[in-house]
Amino acid sequence: MTKVGSAAAVGTLVIACTLLTSSAAFAKDPGGSQFDVSGSNETDSGQTLESRIVFRGSTGKTGAKETGQFKPVGDWTPPACWYEPKWTPAEFSKEFQKQWNIPHASGVGEAYALSKDYYVNGEPYKDFNKSETGKGLWWDAVRDKSREESGDPAAFSCDTKTFWVENGETPTVENAVTPKILADLAYSRIKVPDTEVTLAPANTTKVNLPTWAWLDRAKFQDVSVTASLDVGGVNLQATTTAKPIALKLEPGTSDAEVYPSSGECTFNDDGSIGEPYAKGKADRTPPCGIRYLRSSGDGSFKLRATITWEVSWTGTGGAGGDLPNGTFGTEQNVTVEEIQAVNR
Repeated sequence: MTKVGSAAAVGTLVIACTLLTSSAAFAKDPGGSQFDVSGSNETDSGQTLESRIVFRGSTGKTGAKETGQFKPVGDWTPPACWYEPKWTPAEFSKEFQKQWNIPHASGVGEAYALSKDYYVNGEPYKDFNKSETGKGLWWDAVRDKSREESGDPAAFSCDTKTFWVENGETPTVENAVTPKILADLAYSRIKVPDTEVTLAPANTTKVNLPTWAWLDRAKFQDVSVTASLDVGGVNLQATTTAKPIALKLEPGTSDAEVYPSSGECTFNDDGSIGEPYAKGKADRTPPCGIRYLRSSGDGSFKLRATITWEVSWTGTGGAGGDLPNGTFGTEQNVTVEEIQAVNR
């Protein structure tokens, strides 16, 4: 059975006391703290390892160029912490002893005694549950590394002490890993192409002259990341996919008009955006573009092009659904000159 109950109080005390020690940076106590888990996955093969979860796909490989991480529309964020299977009884015993091999600063002795009673002396577990070896695993909290390092309070909200889960059981602890949580985590690791648009005229245009803008299909295709967890009989997976659906142009000045008037250019049936400029189209209004109404003087305007991505996911057991749209944009300089009139 899954037992968590009063463990949270014990875990909170243990963590607080551990932080008082001089080796706090290394003594990450079992129960609501981040552990570095080693593995054989190689980052240069398109895989990254964080905890026991492996991410594959459009995660931005080492040396990749022109990629960025998009942001959710609205205030939705992926989980900053979650729980996942960590150790067999023997592994937990070893980890516990290693993490408690610290100087006994004020208060640490009491916390250690409470944890030892809880995991070793039968209140409620005896000898790290070694008699149940092969029948389950110890689960613990994991924090999103970047959000932990930034001091995000949400990363420290998983404070339930390390708990036991029998094989085949689903823990009832909030934020225990599920296909949906894997999908959410995959969302935050998707990297998408930069959104530098092709312009005509390129880089330098004229006041009141329509500037055509477009993006080729070859650069903007669906991207996805798969998150998987396969540990001790727990086998879960989810794939999160982002599909580009619109381009928004922001001229960098209020003295400009955009085409269409909403500033959002939708994708064509072939997956491209806008229409390339060609000879003979000078008198036409571009389906996607800008008309600047004044010059940029000695400088330039910063044109911002932002792609909106529609996001969905599928996972183990036929689970799936939609996630919030994401956006990612970049800026490029556009110089706007006055049209020079010739007086005769």
